[in-house]
Amino acid sequence: MNILAINVGSSNVKFATFVDGRHESETSGMAAPRGTSGEIDITLRCGGEVQKTTIAAVENLAAATIRFLSEPQSLISQQIKSVDAVGQRVVHGGTRFTTSVRIDASVKAETARLSELAPLHNPLALNSIEAIETHMPGVPQVAVFDTAYFAQLPANANIYALPYEWYSKFGIRRFGFHGISHSYCAQRAAEILAPTGKPLRIVTCHLGSGCSISAIKNGLPVATSMGFTPLDGIVMGTRSGSIDPGIILYLQRHKNITIAEIGDALNHRSGLRGISGVSADYREVERASSQGNPRARLALEIFANSVRNAIGASAVALGGMDALVFTGGIGEHATTLRNTVCEALQCLGVTLDLTKNAAIEGDSNISAAGSAVKVLVIETREELMIARETARVIALPE
Repeated sequence: MNILAINVGSSNVKFATFVDGRHESETSGMAAPRGTSGEIDITLRCGGEVQKTTIAAVENLAAATIRFLSEPQSLISQQIKSVDAVGQRVVHGGTRFTTSVRIDASVKAETARLSELAPLHNPLALNSIEAIETHMPGVPQVAVFDTAYFAQLPANANIYALPYEWYSKFGIRRFGFHGISHSYCAQRAAEILAPTGKPLRIVTCHLGSGCSISAIKNGLPVATSMGFTPLDGIVMGTRSGSIDPGIILYLQRHKNITIAEIGDALNHRSGLRGISGVSADYREVERASSQGNPRARLALEIFANSVRNAIGASAVALGGMDALVFTGGIGEHATTLRNTVCEALQCLGVTLDLTKNAAIEGDSNISAAGSAVKVLVIETREELMIARETARVIALPE
């Protein structure tokens, strides 16, 4: 079975084709907007060939990308024509979707309804689902939910200290996100550190445009930083992370700022972008800091504090750490951040090898010899997990 896995994020679209969810992808690529130019940069890889192209964004990012992949000039157009099923990452599955499912009209409707809780993600997933329906009609699709991995969080980790009726009647609870990535990284860490199946206490740090940190014991999550929506938790590119809810009440009551304006600020104008005034891109903020920009430097310090505090809380939830994993665009590439974070975690038994940390090649163990906690950098493979789930669901009787 040939499977196309599509991973629509808040800032790009990643995709890859697999045969029956096998480890190695046949083809892969990524599409991302080129600033505010209205153009999209697409990179495709097939065998040893690489194709880079720029197209006009005459429609949304996902639709433009999928349309291009289906056209003859696409390096992977032949592979796209042979696809038997498509797996789609959907960020928020609410209380209804606790496992991956075939996509039908009701799944689309519920995904749309949940868009209010994941405004940067669910609408984009719907764009991708509908683009497949247009450009690859009749091909079955499977929704793989980020929240599903955290569906069985213990009650003391998923219920907020709010009126209990808000949980029982309205379904307000901690859902957790980036579950596809956290699940893969925990599995991969276990393969590297405990191939015999020894139980592990792992803290996984998914750091990218969106960021979350999870505590995982024996393969199952026991705590995670994101909550009812992907806005919760640590500082992110444009999202605030956790804040005092009294701030929202104050802004409403005394500054006449509307809920819509507050929502826009918390989702789009906060985080690294809001503090630095430079960019939501960690690399741009880091560059500005190195050039002496004090707000950029402050943004990096606040981000690092946020990450290490969440790691500490996760370690406590686990009763200690055996392994600490960095993944995602920032987690995999920001050498200085890993240095800064791990230096503050020496009290928890974390000792970094600075030479190894500066020379990452693939999945790497960058902890110093004798470190009580193993520190890993793992390339997250969300597309692979999506393909595996898609193969599993398609094999089920309808």
